[in-house]
Amino acid sequence: MKSLDLNAGLDVLQAFQTQYNSTAFERLNELGLPGKKTEQYRYFDIAAFMQREWTLCQTQRVEVQEGKILEIVDGVVVQAPKGIKVSYSKQRTLNVAHFDPLYYLGHILSDAVIHIEASSDAKVKIVHRFTQSKVLYAYRVMIETAPNISLQIAESFVGCEAKESFVLYGYDLHAARDARVTIIKDETLVEGIYTPVYSHFVELEAQSSANMLSFDYGNADGLQLFGAKLGRESEFNAQHLLYVKGTCKRGTVSKIIHADKNAKSRQRAKNILGDKARGIFDALIKIEPEGGGTKALQNSQAVLLNDGAYMASKPQLEIYIDDVEASHGSTIGELDEQALFYLRSRGITLQEAQKMLILAFANEIIDAIEDEEIRESVHHSFEYVYYGEGHIECIATCHNCSDSIIGAK
Repeated sequence: MKSLDLNAGLDVLQAFQTQYNSTAFERLNELGLPGKKTEQYRYFDIAAFMQREWTLCQTQRVEVQEGKILEIVDGVVVQAPKGIKVSYSKQRTLNVAHFDPLYYLGHILSDAVIHIEASSDAKVKIVHRFTQSKVLYAYRVMIETAPNISLQIAESFVGCEAKESFVLYGYDLHAARDARVTIIKDETLVEGIYTPVYSHFVELEAQSSANMLSFDYGNADGLQLFGAKLGRESEFNAQHLLYVKGTCKRGTVSKIIHADKNAKSRQRAKNILGDKARGIFDALIKIEPEGGGTKALQNSQAVLLNDGAYMASKPQLEIYIDDVEASHGSTIGELDEQALFYLRSRGITLQEAQKMLILAFANEIIDAIEDEEIRESVHHSFEYVYYGEGHIECIATCHNCSDSIIGAK
């Protein structure tokens, strides 16, 4: 396996430069490798991962078997369902407006991308499996749709064997005109296994729509970053549920760009933080001068379960035109004392009353999932973690209890 000393700087990455990722290298050269002062990582300790020499995970491609799910093991497709075209491609969609340096690093280190093409209505369940310890994973997925179709993708992640590994994964989604795409991510992280930094980009053509729902649980570090570019009369809906404990740093950094007329976006985050965990919501909605008629809403809510928990919430609007409707907001606090008093006055114990309020708070996001099977699976994931013994010793995916993995049934 190749070793990669990220602390050596950009010079060491020139060995990976090809005609397909030279643009990514140029953009990364402009931004620089992330460190302690990089704005989008200011609440996340990225320096600890960049100041290491990593062994790159290298696996050999295998013949893709037909199966019920799309399974990616250590960055390699091993099975895929009928009706979806899956291939490896040197050509790739690369957006030079992305704000994240690791978006470009992931492109540089992946010699080919996993190309998923949807030409008709489909529901795809993707399971990412990581099996190697103390390695750097770097792979990308490119998703393209035909016009006027409906595509649902549900992602799960399994990696109890990948101890102390670092995962640079992300997708580039291009939704054609009038297409409707939903992507649902469900991930529980346990301290000591892999640390993920996921960097995505979503591009919507005219009158298309995308729903991004992310469900992040556990007691270990992880960060999701995404950019989105909205075309004329397109619609983007992002919802995030975060429930973390321990001393981890976890959350979402995003930039949504309204690049044309009459686009709509809605971003909502609900965060539940216990122990000394830090939640992150650093989100920008940018409305370009061409974005007349925009409607944009952004909101973050956080519940701190104890004094040691901390929420870094930074919703932002950047507007260059008057003809828009836009709002943003953020609230951080404890559970509603009046609601707790009401429940306790009806004979419910304090502990049970707290659980009822937390579940009601979380269910507002979970119930936004339209697919009943996926919604029940996400409910199961949340309740499995929430009703634990105060710290997470095991999750279902660690011991092959695969019923809780989205799409593994």
